[in-house]
Amino acid sequence: MSLPLALDYPPMEADPAKEIPVGPEWEYEPKWDGFRCLAFRDGDTVRLMSKSGQELERYFPEIVEALKALTPKRFVVDGELIITLNRTLDFDALLQRIHPAASRIKKLSAETPATYVLFDFLVNEHGADLTGRTLDERRAELESFADRNLAHQERIRLSPRTRDFEVAKGWFKRMAGPLDGVIAKRIDRSYDAGERKSMLKIKNLRTADCVVGGFRYSSKARQVGSLLLGLYNKEGLLDHVGFCSGIAAAERAALTKRLEELIEPPGFTGGKPGGPSRWSTERSTEWEPLAPKLVVEVQYDHFSGHRFRHGTKLLHWRPDKPPKSCTIQQVRRESESALTLLD
Repeated sequence: MSLPLALDYPPMEADPAKEIPVGPEWEYEPKWDGFRCLAFRDGDTVRLMSKSGQELERYFPEIVEALKALTPKRFVVDGELIITLNRTLDFDALLQRIHPAASRIKKLSAETPATYVLFDFLVNEHGADLTGRTLDERRAELESFADRNLAHQERIRLSPRTRDFEVAKGWFKRMAGPLDGVIAKRIDRSYDAGERKSMLKIKNLRTADCVVGGFRYSSKARQVGSLLLGLYNKEGLLDHVGFCSGIAAAERAALTKRLEELIEPPGFTGGKPGGPSRWSTERSTEWEPLAPKLVVEVQYDHFSGHRFRHGTKLLHWRPDKPPKSCTIQQVRRESESALTLLD
């Protein structure tokens, strides 16, 4: 490609922060729950590169075609690939796209098309490298680019931004379910490729009360290794929604004895634990079902596709909570859809 940036150009990174920073040097954006992606277009060639340098274009042909349909023939943009179902972000649907079969990808690209949300401009349509300019300048060019080219483009959207701290705080609070958090960026800084100097991520951390529907033994000893968590669905069935590990070594023996006294099928009456994921193939598929009597409060960062995206953190045992109160509604709060930010 004849663009001024190479395909392995690293995207700017974000440092985690506990609070949203305040000051005239900051602007704020939603933190989308998807795949970070740099898109390169040079004539009829479009390349989509992940943050880790992996090529993504074969997995998202609808985005490649949407970028090719734009009038400008040369540019590099930074953004996030997301998939929405029923107007909520669905990370599991995104993961399904990383599939070896072209026929499967083609089918999913039609059934669950992705959206590419733009938030930075690295090379403009004239081939000028913008990475040395301030975010303020880059964003102004990106918004002009979007106004001219994205009005009738459904698959490519512009991420909103604000310099109003109260607006950013509102995104963080009102959209704690749909959004993954808030990104804060320095408007006076250049694009710091591969660095964490100019951008902060403030993630939503939430809590939920869950039924312990089962457990797995540790691979090293016959003691509890992880708790299997459940929430009751609207039909009143207990669905497996994730796991919790990190149990203190000093508590394992007593907890194992307590759990073994409660072993009773079926454990989960709805969706049950599956086998090991593609990322953890060594984990045993065996688990012990429990009578639904124990409740734990856990901290989690995101819930999508009917489960916690990552492992949860055990906060407290909740003997005061009736198991039947542990419903899916806790993690599907009625809040304004994050997608209204793109409307």
